[in-house]
Amino acid sequence: MPDMLVKLYDLPTSFPLLDTLATAGVTVRPARAPEKRLVTAWIEQHFGPSWAAEAEKGFANTPVSTLLAVEGGALVGFACYDATIRGFFGPTGVHEAQRGRGLGKALLFAALHTMWEVGYAYAVIGSAGPTEFYAKAVGATPIEGSTPGIYRGLLQDTGGAV
Repeated sequence: MPDMLVKLYDLPTSFPLLDTLATAGVTVRPARAPEKRLVTAWIEQHFGPSWAAEAEKGFANTPVSTLLAVEGGALVGFACYDATIRGFFGPTGVHEAQRGRGLGKALLFAALHTMWEVGYAYAVIGSAGPTEFYAKAVGATPIEGSTPGIYRGLLQDTGGAV
């Protein structure tokens, strides 16, 4: 999967989907320090330990760069930026039962808009799985020769084998 580039200065200044979700009771907001263990445990359960580690890194950033989608006090999705590496969006995920409501798109937009606000002109979506989604949602374009990119040579869990 290639990395993708997003021009943050071309994002719309408002995103009506966030308002629609808020009306439906879904809040998209930065995570807060007391939520760290709950959030990272949820991410590990639903998306695995490497994504949980990246979200944990987001809690260490100032400002916190892990965003949450919360409904009725429950976590339903998350998105990170500056977690894998500076200037990168991701990882991001929405609970399987909540998909199809626009939560992923809302989290994407909120994170990218925040990146613009803190001073980035561009963002990289690392190892972008649904490339068509990112292209349509925010005009992301594939970065030629970016597979596996920065993910090359990462340690893998070998189950204790040496």
